[in-house]
Amino acid sequence: MKNALTLNQNRDFLRLYRKGQSLVSPVLVTYARRNGSKARRVGITATKKIGGAVQRNRAKRLIRAAWQQAEATVPMGWDIVFVARGRTTAAKMPQVLDAMSHHLRRLTSPQPKKK
Repeated sequence: MKNALTLNQNRDFLRLYRKGQSLVSPVLVTYARRNGSKARRVGITATKKIGGAVQRNRAKRLIRAAWQQAEATVPMGWDIVFVARGRTTAAKMPQVLDAMSHHLRRLTSPQPKKK
């Protein structure tokens, strides 16, 4: 997370869950929303549904490693939260990176204006 700030306030996570756009895949859930600043902020979370501490930490490590590779594709001014899912712990790095890249492309690309 070289150029990204870390989201660590509960209110920031809750704001993204309520007002952000989301995409779901078997290994990852991604929430994104413009933050109105020139900073890129990211948060990673894994619930107890994932398993014990070892499984949750593995899931977060996989997501963090994928983010390091995909970070350059995300424009500045976005808040992003990645949520690990049950299959994340059994997934390999390319699966997580593919899901993350797909989500980031769809969520942060400019939306066409509706008439």
